[in-house]
Amino acid sequence: QVQLVESGGGLVQPGGSLRLSCVASGRPFRSFAMGWFRQAPGKERDFVAAIAYLARGTNYADSVNGRFTISRDDARNTVYLQMNNLKPEDTAVYYCAPIDPTTMRHPQQGFGPGSWGQGTQVTVSS
Repeated sequence: QVQLVESGGGLVQPGGSLRLSCVASGRPFRSFAMGWFRQAPGKERDFVAAIAYLARGTNYADSVNGRFTISRDDARNTVYLQMNNLKPEDTAVYYCAPIDPTTMRHPQQGFGPGSWGQGTQVTVSS
């Protein structure tokens, strides 16, 4: 089972930037599509961005397309999320997960509720 540790969150003003990191261990990282999700208070966890195996493609939620960029470093078992022009509605806890490569927006089959990491809090406020 893969273990995931997210970091890089914080408090930022609207229009600001943050770079999130997710380090994965326990399974061959480079063979997985990886993605980011976020959960705002009182809401369900939503898809944000995904990157395919060997970075052969990406997919973004409409709400972040053009502002966020996902990337990966397979040598470091790490996936990143560069977030620019942040808005208050981006405030949430951000999580990473292996992605189903057939949809590029859902967690990989078998990645259950107990598999998520602790997440990293992003707060966008003036």
